[in-house]
Amino acid sequence: MSAAHRIPHRKRLFDLSIAVPGLILISPILAVLAIAVRFTLGSPVLFRQRRPGYLARPFTLYKFRTMSDERDAEGNVMPDAARLTRFGRLLRSLSLDELPELFNVLKGEMSLVGPRPLLMRYLDRYSPEQARRHDVLPGITGWAQINGRNTNTWEQKFEYDVWYVDHGSFRLDTKILLITFWKVLTREGISQPGQATAGEFMG
Repeated sequence: MSAAHRIPHRKRLFDLSIAVPGLILISPILAVLAIAVRFTLGSPVLFRQRRPGYLARPFTLYKFRTMSDERDAEGNVMPDAARLTRFGRLLRSLSLDELPELFNVLKGEMSLVGPRPLLMRYLDRYSPEQARRHDVLPGITGWAQINGRNTNTWEQKFEYDVWYVDHGSFRLDTKILLITFWKVLTREGISQPGQATAGEFMG
């Protein structure tokens, strides 16, 4: 039986057992961050974007905004590096911009651990093997994130993602979460050298 038909029920319970009390505990932090984003970047506070989830079904991802809407003289949106603010860079370095994704976990659209949900336009660029990353729920963190994060090549990331699809377990999820906390504290692998954000995946 493929992984697409065997998402364990206890994984959902594991997610909720952490996400629900976690959101309650960090609600004051979320409020402060929302006010800070509103003050520094304006409205909207949340970045919303359609991403492919389980079986590549689209859902709306929530994150705190980290970029401005700055445009050039012709009205074109500036490159990411130019729009990523100092405050936004701080949020990303501490992974605080990812906290609203806990609401995606509550809704059952994401898991705490799984392959990161990427862009809809990448779907037709995956090889059949790479596309297997959608055989499980996408995650806030994952095997690729604790093994290089954005310093890996796309091919390396997808190899880690597919490995997780084949080897995911309660024990592995716990290990990934614990290592993630350490990676966040040490700020490892935040971005690729010389880039503000991950480069485009071209297939």
